[in-house]
Amino acid sequence: MTLVRRTDALNSADVSTLVPDTERSSASSDQFCGKTRYSSPPVASEIDRLYRSLGEVTPESHPRTAKLLASGKRKVAQKVFEEAGEVAIEAVSHDSRGIVRESADLLYNLVALWYRAGIHPDDVWAEMRSRALKLGIAEKIPKDRDHGPRALRGDPRRAGGGDERDA
Repeated sequence: MTLVRRTDALNSADVSTLVPDTERSSASSDQFCGKTRYSSPPVASEIDRLYRSLGEVTPESHPRTAKLLASGKRKVAQKVFEEAGEVAIEAVSHDSRGIVRESADLLYNLVALWYRAGIHPDDVWAEMRSRALKLGIAEKIPKDRDHGPRALRGDPRRAGGGDERDA
């Protein structure tokens, strides 16, 4: 098996995937922070797999996850907040492995929140793709008065309107 660079249709990005040597045209790697790094399969597939598996969780099969999902959106949202803080702490501590571990926890809790809120990962990917088409990258939408998130969605409460409190 060899890592090969291919274009991922879902994310419209180049990714490296493991393929049998018989399919190999050229192996590739990326340089990141001076280290050779091989790209893994698209994040979307792992997140989709986690999302699908949440529908099959029982207290017997995954007691912690079942308890989290039963606790409600507020508790799951609190867990997302906590994990985001832990990622930030690991980043400030310059602990790369810690960032990876806490990022996995953050993504797990974020996907649990989406599941609890009835939001499918495809909805999030569509929003990211929309941002990439509008902004050139799927970055956070600017919140300035005329170009904020509501302005981009056509929300009349923000698009060039408002009252003195907005100033």
